[in-house]
Amino acid sequence: MKLHQYILGCWLFFCCSCKTDGQILNSAQTNFPLTSSDQWKIASIDSLGWNKEAIEELKTLLKENGTRAFLVIKEGKIVLEEYFGKDLPGIADFNKNKQWYWASAGKTLTAFTVGLAQEDGYLNIDDKTSDYLGKHWTTLTTDQEDKITIKNQLTMTSGLDDSKSGRNSFAPSNLTYKTDAGTRWAYHNAPYTLLEKVVGKAVGKDFDDYFDEKLASKIGMDGEWRWLGEYHIFFSTARSMARFGLLILNKGSWNGETIMKDQNFFNEMITPSQNLNKSYGYLWWLNGKESYMLPQSQKTVEGSLTPNAPPDMVSGLGKNGQFLNVVPSLNLVVVRMGENPGDSSVAASFQNKIWEKLNAIMNR
Repeated sequence: MKLHQYILGCWLFFCCSCKTDGQILNSAQTNFPLTSSDQWKIASIDSLGWNKEAIEELKTLLKENGTRAFLVIKEGKIVLEEYFGKDLPGIADFNKNKQWYWASAGKTLTAFTVGLAQEDGYLNIDDKTSDYLGKHWTTLTTDQEDKITIKNQLTMTSGLDDSKSGRNSFAPSNLTYKTDAGTRWAYHNAPYTLLEKVVGKAVGKDFDDYFDEKLASKIGMDGEWRWLGEYHIFFSTARSMARFGLLILNKGSWNGETIMKDQNFFNEMITPSQNLNKSYGYLWWLNGKESYMLPQSQKTVEGSLTPNAPPDMVSGLGKNGQFLNVVPSLNLVVVRMGENPGDSSVAASFQNKIWEKLNAIMNR
C-alpha cells in the first residue's frame, strides 16, 4: 500500500470513530431498529464486560418501587429489558407490547416538534405567543402579554403565576401575572400545554398529526397523545421511548436520515436555556450543572441533579418516575416507566439510586 493511501485510511478511521465533548459524532456507531419493525439487536452483558452479579440488586430496586418497564440500550442494542407486573396491582401481564404514559417526560417530544416547526419556517421561537394565540390568551395587560415568547414557554420562564390552585388550567382566567417573562423560572404546565396550540396554529393542522408526520412515523414510534383532563399526555411502549432516546443520542438523525437539520436549535434544546435554572434546557433536564431547581419550588440547590450519572446526561422526567436518560459519552439510553416510587414530581433521587446500581453493573 502506498504511503498516501495509508495516511488517508488512518485519517478516515479517526474521523469516523472519534468523539468530542461526549457527543457521538458518527451514527454508524449506533444500531437502529427498523422503522417498520420492532426487531432490535441484542448485546449480552458478557460481551460488554459488565458485572452480571450486580443486576439482581438493580432489579430488586426497580421491583420494590413499582417499575413496569426498564430498558438499557447500548450503541442501539438492548442490553437490559425488564418488565414487572405480576406482583403489582393493575396490569399483571405488562410486557414490551403494553403502553404506558410518559407524563412530563413527553415534554421533550413537544420541544423537538417545536424545533421542527421552526425548521419548516412556520414559526420562530422568539415570536410572541400572542402572534399565534391572539390577544387576551391570559389576563395580563397587552404589554405584559407581549413579553411572553415561545421560548419562554419552552424554558418555563413565562412569568405567569404558578401558585394558583388552577395552575394546570390554560383558561385565560387562570393565567395571571406574577412577574415579567424571562425573570423567573417556575415549572408551570399551563403555558407548556399551550405550546401545542401554538404549533397547531402555526402549521395549520392538529399538533398530534404534525407530530406523527414529522417525528413519530419517521422513527417507528407507536403510541398516541391523550387528553386526561387538562393534561395532554403521550402513551407508548417502552421501546418507543427508547427510539426517541436513540434519535436524541444521534443529534436528530435516524439511521442515515436527518430528522432535525437545525443543529442550532438541537444544541440549544439540550444546554442551559437561561441562568435561573441551569439544569433546564428546552423542556429537557440537564445533568452535571452547578445547580438545579425542582418543580413547585423556588429554591436553588447546589450540585448536579443526578450525581451518580455522567455529567453529559440529558433527561425527560415525568410524574411518578417516568424517565428517559440519554448519555452521549456512554452511547447509552435508559428508560424507566412505572408507578410512583414515592419521590418528588420528577423522581430525581430515585433516578440517582438507579444510577448507583447501573454504575455497579457497568463497572464505572
